[in-house]
Amino acid sequence: MPKSQSVKVGPLKEAELKEADRIFRVAFGTFMGLPNPAEFMGDRDTLISRWHARHVKTLAARDNGRLVGSNQLTRWGSFGFFGPLTVLPEYWDRGIAQLLLEATVKEFDKQGLKRTALFTFAHSTKHVGLYQKFGYWPGYLTALMSHTPKADTPRTVSAGLTTAHLTTLPKSAREEAIAACARITNKIDKGLDLSEEIRSVVRQKTGGVVLTYTRNALDGFAICMHGPGSEGGTKTCYIKFAAARSGPGAGERFDRLLDACDAFALSRGASIEAGMNLAREDAYRRMRAHGFKAFAQGVAMERPHQPGHNRGDVYVIDDWR
Repeated sequence: MPKSQSVKVGPLKEAELKEADRIFRVAFGTFMGLPNPAEFMGDRDTLISRWHARHVKTLAARDNGRLVGSNQLTRWGSFGFFGPLTVLPEYWDRGIAQLLLEATVKEFDKQGLKRTALFTFAHSTKHVGLYQKFGYWPGYLTALMSHTPKADTPRTVSAGLTTAHLTTLPKSAREEAIAACARITNKIDKGLDLSEEIRSVVRQKTGGVVLTYTRNALDGFAICMHGPGSEGGTKTCYIKFAAARSGPGAGERFDRLLDACDAFALSRGASIEAGMNLAREDAYRRMRAHGFKAFAQGVAMERPHQPGHNRGDVYVIDDWR
């Protein structure tokens, strides 16, 4: 379908947040065939909390001033991803998504990012084909996984192994810990940096950052979204991103990080949800052994077509939703 000449793309305004959130829920709920599309994601907040984050830019599509769609661009250092990209159902097949994508790619190029990506429905040739037009190429599937931890499950206990939460550290030590997290991700994929994501969680109080150590060496970290106004909502601990330090023993460090995430979720009475790209084969198998089960899957698409941190030697959790 030809693109609508009356639709313009620009930054999403704060006054439009509630309507953008409604469109996001209705669009996904309609595509999935939910009886009440507006109830998609329940009390989980994906769009509004991201709008308030400094490392996220939100684009809006307006038809003669009426909000009809949006897309969010998240930057993690030299890597960026977009989504959720949503359009009001009555405006589907009118070229709105293409207009948003044109603006998205232009913004990413302006930022000079090394690699950008998205997560989409693996079964939808329409969605995959649309993103291919903009240079994104499908790679491995990403499994969306869930797990309900149990208090009586045996945990790894050994001298020198400790767990901490970022907000419990003295303020003078927090930035040191954030810098240590950046060193872990930079070694995994040069330029990958979750520092602003971490600061946003602390500033908005939308979850916690779990840190695991062997003595004074940071072994791994996990950004766990939970609570009102968060991407996890009140019932789910959503692991937005987690990484174990690479090198010999990375798999065992990843196992201990999963244990620490269990403890965090148990302390909040929540189940866990996390995404794992299947290129990270050993990490996926360890999650399965830990009790995680896949409930849905999508496909990771990247521009340019490179593995990035979707590799077999990487122990990272993320899904780019």
